[in-house]
Amino acid sequence: MTPAGRPSRRTLLRAAAAGATALATGCSGEARPVQVAVVWSTSELDRFRQVVAGYPAPVQVVSAGNDIDAFLRARHLAGTSPDVAILPRPGLVTEYAQRGWLSPVRPSTEYAVPDELGELLTAEGQRYGVWVKAAHKSLGWHLRSMLPEPPPTWDELVRMTRRLGAVARRDGGPAPLAIGAADGWVLTDWFENVLADVAPDGYNTLARPNADWQAKPVRDTLDRLAELWSIDGAFLGGGRRALLTQYEESVIQVVYARRAVMLFGADFTADVVGPFQRGPETPTTFRFPGTRPGGGPLIVGGDAAVAFADAQGGVELVEWLTRADAFQPWLRAGGYLSPNTNVPLTSYTDRVRQGLAEEMQAPGTLRFDLSDQLPGAFTGSDGVGIWRIMQGFFADVTDGVRAGEAIRRATGQLALAARSAGGGR
Repeated sequence: MTPAGRPSRRTLLRAAAAGATALATGCSGEARPVQVAVVWSTSELDRFRQVVAGYPAPVQVVSAGNDIDAFLRARHLAGTSPDVAILPRPGLVTEYAQRGWLSPVRPSTEYAVPDELGELLTAEGQRYGVWVKAAHKSLGWHLRSMLPEPPPTWDELVRMTRRLGAVARRDGGPAPLAIGAADGWVLTDWFENVLADVAPDGYNTLARPNADWQAKPVRDTLDRLAELWSIDGAFLGGGRRALLTQYEESVIQVVYARRAVMLFGADFTADVVGPFQRGPETPTTFRFPGTRPGGGPLIVGGDAAVAFADAQGGVELVEWLTRADAFQPWLRAGGYLSPNTNVPLTSYTDRVRQGLAEEMQAPGTLRFDLSDQLPGAFTGSDGVGIWRIMQGFFADVTDGVRAGEAIRRATGQLALAARSAGGGR
């Protein structure tokens, strides 16, 4: 992994190649298409291409992969920035805007998002991005044949994990939980759901520059996670095996291998379920369990579209993407959740996502993914930032380190990482 903000040689070469392709297209005598760099790949990439096929001008879609920040920095250095980018973190939108890389955008009159999301894409009073895809990140998944009734509260989840873990150790049955701890964002999603439940006021505070990462809300959240994660037999193969398990594999452990009873993951878990589902039984979802039945606040993530400076065609495409009917091809195909509350619920072809969209429209319940709001390298990626710190904490509590010591170590690392990124104390 290269240091934050420094593109790797591979990224520079990919960006230069993509830029050269765009310039060659522009010099061919034909109208240059609007170029869009996206984080998506595979089926998501295909479906977005179906979406922009409905745009009245040619659109070229380039997949930059997960490290789109490094990709775009390299393209900027080469002078070949795309017209539009789809960014997975609101912090990138405001950073690029402050650097002067972006054009202000104006969404269509059909665009409306929950208040908790609206201000995240603004800088100095101007809007520089619009939400085009949402992720519901407060879900549990299970098969009814394996778990007829999911746990309604956190305390019941702990009791169930102890009971099922004991059975798994004694009889070799399925583990209570699957978790893709090799992907740090899986662990930060757990952290965020618990934090929003135990300290809802402290949740938004941690996204501010002077956040105290050693304060009681953080310690209480880590203590609750340690209570569950340290249970003997909680995870298939134990904590060390879980740290080698990627998110997709954890889904397979539940829906195909049936070696684990439940997992917690966002609505896009359904995209992994499809190819690996065994038999006619479809996984059922439930809300991430909180202090009270019904779950805590709803954690959401999202992807935002931005237009780069002087890209008039990019500004027009971004505005078009905010129309209520723009993503109809993706809605019909499934696997898409709109942040636009003006998209009719009847547009969804499956009742699960229809219910999730309705839940997102309930006022006052949303919290945006905290790690995606953090500055610089602290925001997390493979091997650095909050992702790596949470993996270290998971390793400690699943390896027998006392909770108090693991929490002291983790909060110290969080505070240091926040300060190093220009915030926190």
